[in-house]
Amino acid sequence: MPAIKKAPRAEGEASGTRGERKERTRLHLIEAALVLLGQGRGFTSLSLREITREAGIVPAAFYRHFRDLDELGLALVEMGGVTLRRLLREARRDGVPPTDMLRGSVLIYKRFVEERSLVFRFIAGERGGGSRVIREAIRTEESHFASEMAQDLRALGTLPDLSSSSLQMICGLVVTTMLNAASDILDLPQGRSRQETELVENFVRQLRLIFLGARHWREE
Repeated sequence: MPAIKKAPRAEGEASGTRGERKERTRLHLIEAALVLLGQGRGFTSLSLREITREAGIVPAAFYRHFRDLDELGLALVEMGGVTLRRLLREARRDGVPPTDMLRGSVLIYKRFVEERSLVFRFIAGERGGGSRVIREAIRTEESHFASEMAQDLRALGTLPDLSSSSLQMICGLVVTTMLNAASDILDLPQGRSRQETELVENFVRQLRLIFLGARHWREE
């Protein structure tokens, strides 16, 4: 299921204020890039003309919204970061049964990945992609997400004996594992319940191993 449905074409949208129309066109460009990336393309392979054609605007209009393609890429990374933070907030709001917190968290994450597949496919693909600017931006977002997770774990009293730096490191490992799993989730064939179960179980075991090691970690 795609993460973002294509909005109506930008040309001819006359309703709303000038600022609202500009924001809609900006969103069209972001959505257009995601649609093209969803076809298996790498970000650095996209051209400005392809993106504007998909968005339904003239190429010159692109520069009213972004200085260059890298800036568009940074907007995509920011969208991915917002999505990850929304995931963390939803997990907090829903509450995961303490008897099986890891499994519950994995299922919430899997649902998020499936519902926002284009965004997660972009983040997963561009972590090792050809644009240094985007790779660095993704690493920054990963660090922010790990920091928020560490704050939550500290507030819950989880791993109370770990220093802040060690807890941040553990959360970084969790985030890396999550993003690695995103590609596997997105590549799951439909209707293969056995493969889906195996993927979830493997994901849960990986996280259990991280937290088991964290409980036995000794500060130097």
